[in-house]
This record gives sequence, C-alpha cells and structure tokens, in this order.
Amino acid sequence: MTVLKSQDEIKRMADSCRIVAEVLDGIRKKIVPGVTTKDLDDYVESFILSRSAKPAFKGYRGYPASVCASVNEEVVHGIPSARKLENGDIISLDIGVFFNGFYGDAAVTLPIGSISAEAKRLLTVTEHSLQAGIEKAIVGNRLFDISSAVQQCVESEGFSVVRNFVGHGIGRNLHEEPQLPNFGKAGEGPRLVEGMTLAIEPMVNAGGWEVTVLDDGWTAVTRDRSLSAHFEHTVAITKNGYNVLTKL
Repeated sequence: MTVLKSQDEIKRMADSCRIVAEVLDGIRKKIVPGVTTKDLDDYVESFILSRSAKPAFKGYRGYPASVCASVNEEVVHGIPSARKLENGDIISLDIGVFFNGFYGDAAVTLPIGSISAEAKRLLTVTEHSLQAGIEKAIVGNRLFDISSAVQQCVESEGFSVVRNFVGHGIGRNLHEEPQLPNFGKAGEGPRLVEGMTLAIEPMVNAGGWEVTVLDDGWTAVTRDRSLSAHFEHTVAITKNGYNVLTKL
C-alpha cells in the first residue's frame, strides 16, 4: 500500500534529503584518479554522522557499507574496497540517509579524469532520462508515465534500461510501495496523487539490459560487461507539481 505524506512529513523528509544532496555535492571533489572506493565510503559515513544522521544502507539487509560504489560495468550495489579509481573510469555513487524519522535517497554517476565519448554520452542520456521521468511526476498522471518517459529517452539513444532493479516509494521506510520500473506503457499504473514520495532512479546500460550478480551477493554487473550509469532523486508529488527533495 502506498503511504501518502502530509506537508509536514514532506518537510521532514526534505531535511534528510538535503543531507544526501550535500554529501553527493561534497564528494565530487574527492573523485580523482588514485582514490579508493573505501576512501569514498569513509568520507560518506563521516559526513552523514557529522550531521547527526544515520547512513541508510549500512547494515540494511546485511549491506556492509554506507555508499554503493559501482565502477564501469557495475550497475548497482558495488561494495567499497581498496580498488583505486583510474583515469577513464566512471563511478556510480548511491547514498541513503535516515534523519528525523525519514529516509532520503539519491545517486549520481561521475567521470574519473578524462572519459570516452561513449561514456560521456551514457552519463548525459541517463541524467536526461531521470529529468524526463521527474517531469511526469505530477498529480493526475499514471505511475508508468514516469517509466515510459525514462525508457523512451534511453532507448531513443540506443541504450537500454535495466529491468532487474527499479525505483520505489520512500518515506519512513527506505523502500515502500509502489515499485517504479524504468520501462512501461504510458497511461498505466496507479494514479499519481498529492503526498506520494518516490525514488526515481534510471539505471542505464550502454549494451544490453541484462545483469548478473557477482559472488559477493551484492554487486550487479552488466552481463555483456558494457558500461552502466545510475542517476536518482527523491521526489515529492505536490498539488503544485513535483518537488525534487535531493537537489541543492
């Protein structure tokens, strides 16, 4: 069942989401060749704790870190390690925060140094598809209007949307109903109403959409080992339109 939020609850969610936005903004200057993904995890955890908040992912269903750090062909849920980032890599950083009773969740994919033209286009298209989906998050539309907008933006550029993982409702729980796929037929799905809060998160592959989970039980990679990108915002649906809570 979808849990609708009051205006006061959305304001409280915005406090959590602002911390997510701040840590993602701050981490950009840390993304340089030679940094390890564990270094990035240490930064994220320290930042969140300094705001008297809690990393949402650490310990969630056994996940061992505060950030999901997914490099190149890794789609989502990459576990931070001693791996050093190299010039030409791309890294997807997915961060969740629990604060004042509510969760915030967002993701971004960033370049390491100078990246290929294909990688640049993948990042651009994925970010554009997120915005296309967000623009459909208005009262009266259907849930799959968001899904269809993402899919059309991605596939029109020759890329593919991951089908194994989806966006979701969010609020007092990190994952709430409804599930929000990045593919679907416009005009279908539940009606969007005031008070819905959604984590909209396109995951886009340069090759095929199929993924495989590695032996660590978490890291999902593209089956064809093509590059993958991931962008996400937490969005509230209000009577005045969409409100991107994880945007500074």
